[in-house]
Amino acid sequence: MKFAIKHEINGRLRIHLAMKRMTYREADSFEYYLNNFHEITKVKVYERTADAVIYYNGDRMDVINYIRRFSFNKLQVPERVFECSSRELEARFSEKIMTDIVVYYGKKLLLPAPVRRVWVTAKMVMYAWRGLKTLKNKRLQVELLDAIAIVAAVLSGDFNTASSIMFLLKIGDTLEDWTHKRSVDDLARQMSLNIDKVWLVRGDTEVQVDSSDIECGDEVVVRVGNMIPFDGEVSCGEAMVNQASMTGESEPVCKNIGMSVFAGTVVEEGEITIKVTQTEGCGRFDKIVKMIEESEKLKSGLESKAERLADRLVPYTLAGSGLTYLISRNVPKALSVLMVDYSCALKMAMPISVISVIKEATDYGITVKGGKFLEAVAEADTIVLDKTGTLTKAKPSVVRVVSFSGEPEDELLREAACLEEHFPHSVASAVVDAAEKKGLLHDEMHADVEYIVAHGIASTINDERVVIGSYHFVMEDEKVVIPKDKKQLFDSLPDEYSHLYFAKNGKLAAAILIEDPMREEVRKVIEELRSEGFEHIVMMTGDSERTARKIAAEAGITEFYAEVLPEDKAGYVEKAKAEGKKVVMVGDGINDSPALSASDAGIAISDGAEIARQIADITIGSSDLESLVVLRRLSTLLMRRIKFNYRTIVGFNTLLILLGIMGVLPPATSALLHNGSTLALGLKSMTRLLPEKKDEE
Repeated sequence: MKFAIKHEINGRLRIHLAMKRMTYREADSFEYYLNNFHEITKVKVYERTADAVIYYNGDRMDVINYIRRFSFNKLQVPERVFECSSRELEARFSEKIMTDIVVYYGKKLLLPAPVRRVWVTAKMVMYAWRGLKTLKNKRLQVELLDAIAIVAAVLSGDFNTASSIMFLLKIGDTLEDWTHKRSVDDLARQMSLNIDKVWLVRGDTEVQVDSSDIECGDEVVVRVGNMIPFDGEVSCGEAMVNQASMTGESEPVCKNIGMSVFAGTVVEEGEITIKVTQTEGCGRFDKIVKMIEESEKLKSGLESKAERLADRLVPYTLAGSGLTYLISRNVPKALSVLMVDYSCALKMAMPISVISVIKEATDYGITVKGGKFLEAVAEADTIVLDKTGTLTKAKPSVVRVVSFSGEPEDELLREAACLEEHFPHSVASAVVDAAEKKGLLHDEMHADVEYIVAHGIASTINDERVVIGSYHFVMEDEKVVIPKDKKQLFDSLPDEYSHLYFAKNGKLAAAILIEDPMREEVRKVIEELRSEGFEHIVMMTGDSERTARKIAAEAGITEFYAEVLPEDKAGYVEKAKAEGKKVVMVGDGINDSPALSASDAGIAISDGAEIARQIADITIGSSDLESLVVLRRLSTLLMRRIKFNYRTIVGFNTLLILLGIMGVLPPATSALLHNGSTLALGLKSMTRLLPEKKDEE
């Protein structure tokens, strides 16, 4: 691709491609291409001018060579990139606003006064009809106030005021729609499906392949805790599927042969094979947008309270205008009161405040599904933290395999990896990674695998029943015995590691020692959470007492519970809520899902199980727990902003009404100040609450 460098500083290039302008798809394709290189940290492509601003780390010539090699014809871009793009939306709204402004001032300059009056009168009918339609709800709404003001201005011969009011209302509606739509779309993009690997049925075996290789008609296996990657039809098996992301249903739905399943839903229990009917462009993004827009979850308690107050104030505004006219017999004074309403500002500023903060949170790797969860985080006094994958590093590693059966350690690791590769857990990933590093191939050698949540896996290999999992599952539930001559070896297993037990035919075959060190930032994060107002910080884990005590001491946590089951975590959350506490739960695994669901705000780690992310109200990045502190600060600042907006709107608009009654402000000025203040507050509500996160140099 030919291009020219228009401007350059260290770590930043502004280039112009050798073309007049790009289509929206071309601009999205170029941006997608550049974002695939790790040296490039940020890209902004301007389709109108065919320019691009590129921020990068590393060698400048590498970036230039990437651009030179680019070709629209050779690049394969997933359809979801275009589906989730906001480029066309931004262009459409900006063009609409510019067109409205040009048309408004063009009419004033070019059309004679009689023609303008006819035009205003015709437009008045439309606003009057819109106002009258609100009476069907048997409620007085702000549209009726607007209609009365416009009609009164026309009837009194003040066509300029009527025209100005309609213009300001139109611009205000467009800006409100634009900011809301943009914020919702940004949130939906964060929630959109992004699955890299799937299990493809090929003959009698399963093969893990890239999701981009899947075609319609292929069969894909989805097991417990995993997200369904494509729309399809169940061809084998039965499962309970959580469809909350699509339908809002809280209870899982049973799916069996012949029934349809949807991309983005999650298998809670069971296992199914689906025949893929749609791979790309399946409209999941649009479904998520619809879910967000329709969901009451977007509304915090303060936001809902403000909206209810706004609706209740409309009749008083109308009555105040009528009373002003009856006392003064002055139409402009009465119109000045009608030009000012609390509803418009409250209903615009409050949702924008919430959605803008949700969008800001995504800059820190935080995805929030609604305003009420930010409010819950702001009010919470108790935070419950899972250990493995949350307080400890997201990627534990295998230190050693101890054989109890006389078999080679590598063979035992290979068999364990063959079982563990099917399930979403950080410890399972550690086993698979260890086998991969040693070059141990583990093609399917077992019968169907059964996953027991929070315990382990059971299956059959070479006609032997095999189990792998926790001490409770392997030793107590499965009654596995330790070879008599190996008891001393078992007792000497080092305490500093987590232990994963692998057994065959009721006898312990191996203990896999897992190093699961605490994250470096945990102690600092715990201290900051205390300073942010969390009175109770609790750690809960299914691991042993000795391991839990060690991690809790290192983290600075005084209250912890070890060897707990999923129902124990959920029970603790329910008990704390019954005592009047506001509880936040943080976890990453399938076993954390009940507690995440029971809490006032459930927070999942992004690298955890899909079911945890699906059930959780908030998702944070796996790289740094500092985002928990950021989330708390954002939530607290949001509540302050909502309260400030509320006070400002009520105070300023009350002042405008009083000035209108006194005759200080004419109707057009009242309308301008009211709409101007509403837009200003809306724009202010879109600004960041925390200092902008700088790109890494």
